Amino acid sequence: MLEIIQLPVLKDNYIYLLHEPSLNKTAVVDPAVSQPVLNTLKQKGWTLNYILNTHHHNDHIGANSDLQIATNCKIIAAKADNYRIPNIDIPVKEGDIFSLGKENITVIETPGHTLGHIVFYLENSKNLFCGDTLFSMGCGRLFEGSAEQMWNSLQKIKALPKETRIYCAHEYTQANGAFALTLEPDNKALQQRIQQVHQFRKDNKPTIPTSIELELMTNPFLRENTAVIQQSLNMKNKPLQKIFSKIRKLKDDF
Repeated sequence: MLEIIQLPVLKDNYIYLLHEPSLNKTAVVDPAVSQPVLNTLKQKGWTLNYILNTHHHNDHIGANSDLQIATNCKIIAAKADNYRIPNIDIPVKEGDIFSLGKENITVIETPGHTLGHIVFYLENSKNLFCGDTLFSMGCGRLFEGSAEQMWNSLQKIKALPKETRIYCAHEYTQANGAFALTLEPDNKALQQRIQQVHQFRKDNKPTIPTSIELELMTNPFLRENTAVIQQSLNMKNKPLQKIFSKIRKLKDDF
């Protein structure tokens, strides 16, 4: 069974170590810094085989070089980011599938936050490592892509099985929840979730992973098609991409 270790680093980043025990294979997702990864590998007695990068920002690839030197692992990242993620060993694109031991990993292209952003979907264990595309009750800022691109990317994620666990790269849940509440103050699932999130953070616990099912009930960026959100924005029956764009703009200014 796949083992996932969540490493909180920097101010609010998460690095994920994935270990598939049957064939003793290990990968790290978006390593911002190297030492916590190397410490955990040593403690567990694991050998790092792969680095999986969702996009090129430094708080996601900052430890690539150090880890490659220390472990001789291979970097898997978007072919589209070949020119800005150094030393990619295995460039990947939409629909590519590779294996971590007995776990198949599918690459899904999700431009929006950056143009080359990809996410990694583990079909066997129903886990999604989505970098900065989708957050708990939020989504990534549009640094390079358009609202239309991000909306299309999120539709791909919405189509995954509802039980899929979402491992995003930042602990932004409290702030995202506060914004979500301005659009849906009467959403009972949202109210309950925010209470739980506050308790988790008070106890210094991560609010990640979340799930597709939970996000569909509480994340405004996945709820642009609901009557309540449309009414809240005075955009009833408007094109969904335009509604999404409005939500993103409001969150940028929140």
